[in-house]
Amino acid sequence: MPSTPSTVRSAPARIRTPRKVAVVGTALSDCGRVDGPTPYTLHAQAARRALADSGLDRSVVDGLCSAGLGALAPIDVAEYLGLRPTWVDSTAVGGATWEVMAAHAADAIAAGHANAVLLVYGSTARADIRAGRRTSDLSFGARGPMQFEVPYGHTLIAKYAMAARRHMHQYGTTLEQLAEVAVQARANAAANPDAMFREPITVDDVLGGPVIADPFTKLHCCIRSDGGCAVLLAAEEYVPDTAKEPVWILGTGEHVSHTTMSEWDDFTVSPAAVSGRLAFERAGVRPDEIDIAEIYDAFTYMTLVTLEDLGFCAKGEGGAFVGKGRLLRDGELPVNTDGGGLSACHPGMRGLFLLVEAARQLRGEAGAHQVRRADGRLPSLAVASGTGGWFCSSGTVVLGRG
Repeated sequence: MPSTPSTVRSAPARIRTPRKVAVVGTALSDCGRVDGPTPYTLHAQAARRALADSGLDRSVVDGLCSAGLGALAPIDVAEYLGLRPTWVDSTAVGGATWEVMAAHAADAIAAGHANAVLLVYGSTARADIRAGRRTSDLSFGARGPMQFEVPYGHTLIAKYAMAARRHMHQYGTTLEQLAEVAVQARANAAANPDAMFREPITVDDVLGGPVIADPFTKLHCCIRSDGGCAVLLAAEEYVPDTAKEPVWILGTGEHVSHTTMSEWDDFTVSPAAVSGRLAFERAGVRPDEIDIAEIYDAFTYMTLVTLEDLGFCAKGEGGAFVGKGRLLRDGELPVNTDGGGLSACHPGMRGLFLLVEAARQLRGEAGAHQVRRADGRLPSLAVASGTGGWFCSSGTVVLGRG
């Protein structure tokens, strides 16, 4: 009996084995105090340098990730770079943007929708303020849910400060413990010639600085710099033609939490608690196997709570965990090995810098601030975790060498 339309089944789709995805090129643009170039120039610098680092020809690039620049991101940047991509992503979720974009790009490459995707960023945030092209406060607007909180006047930094105060109240975290995060970030930056601030600081220096938003003093807060960077991801079949050892994307995760503080269930839990769990599960590794961690650190509290939420210590134990030099390059868990946003550079959405530093460390290309295991070997596993907004979003990427 002939099948009726309701009983006809489509032939099953052919399932292809997902391709492995590698970081094959990384680069920084000029960073720090960059008064001349435009953000587009920094994008182009970073893109050219990342391609040169990879050893691949620009013709293989068929995907582009860009956010934060131009009226039609990433189209403006693609045109400026002379690219005509067939796969694009302009996801913008604050500081977590680049880890989320890396996850999307890796999925696209694995599925065969793209072959080589360039992630590129550049900002002249510091130079723009000095030249009067923008003010120091960046407004997120007053539309949608935010309209109910904006009239009260609390700033982005005040939201982070409230969250830190809650952690201090709930778990006994101290200002000295938060200050340790800044002190160790600066110590890591001291060995990095690209870091904007390299002079040593002490806990007393952090505590004695001007208050920006209680409990944060100036050194609890990230620096403001100019700069850009780029990362090139490619499918496994391109790896034999690359100039450097590949760093593989092993697992990714992303999560969004809230826009308004009133909808944030727990100020002591960041969305990294979800994105990190997903990334580790998909990578098939445990937090205690990670050699280095690159964590978004717009404020010291971000580092502390993200370490908890990624599973490096239990909830509420972050204050004790960051002590005793544990975050230093030669510590138990090297964190923000380039000095992070607190000392190295922070031109805006810093998340892509985390991926650059993680890949360079795994490839043994970090120079004077290179991390090595106790036996002298290079690190083999790294995690990069970005946070956006006021803990509104998170993206986590687990990377591996070999």
